[in-house]
Amino acid sequence: MPRFAAQHARRMSRTAAKKAPRLPLDEPPLRPSFRRERAAMKRGVFPVAGVDEAGRGPLAGPVVAAAVILDPKRIPRGLDDSKKLDAAAREKLYARICATAQVGIAFGSRARIDRDNIRQASLWALRQAVLALPVRPRLVFVDGIDRIDCGCDCQAVISGDALVLSISAASIVAKVTRDRLMVQVGAAHPGYGFERHMGYSVPEHFRALTKLGPCAHHRRSFAPVALAAGEVTLGEELDLAGNGGLTQ
Repeated sequence: MPRFAAQHARRMSRTAAKKAPRLPLDEPPLRPSFRRERAAMKRGVFPVAGVDEAGRGPLAGPVVAAAVILDPKRIPRGLDDSKKLDAAAREKLYARICATAQVGIAFGSRARIDRDNIRQASLWALRQAVLALPVRPRLVFVDGIDRIDCGCDCQAVISGDALVLSISAASIVAKVTRDRLMVQVGAAHPGYGFERHMGYSVPEHFRALTKLGPCAHHRRSFAPVALAAGEVTLGEELDLAGNGGLTQ
């Protein structure tokens, strides 16, 4: 009986393998849509805004948030997650968004980041960006897992910058705004390379931190900056980072 059972199991396995559908190798890339906004409009909910931020991870500079209300009749073509676009494409779309949509922008300063932590500073900036819109939205879609208190209904959408057109537009506005600001910071503080890496953790930035030390725009609550400033030792940095005391 065990031999027959084993043969039957092998036959069933081969049959299942033949019937199993094959995953497509050329699946089209995920693109954002206006589906959520349009569904809200059909329920009589309008205006609808998308909100996103840029600059949570860098060692220097502010976190920048943007809120965008797209005109359903004038949506720029090519909107996508800002991370999927090169700088030239982002600049072109930024101009089109600002020419056709309602836009609000807010900055969470380096001081606020160090005082409140990067998550709280980001949520504050996202709220302020909504409040900076020239018209008040009735619904806000925000990228990520955290809803914000912005005086209207708010829905958090994980990977929203890749799924919701309004959030994609906001991600582009926030990214371009911050990049432009960091170019100015780079001109004011030569040697760090801010105009190239925008304050992110790259080898060029670490070398500059070691050579020059932190400048006024560096986030002292971030472990590599605190280490470069001599405010913690390497052992203390590892202990604090492990306990959530410093931001990596």
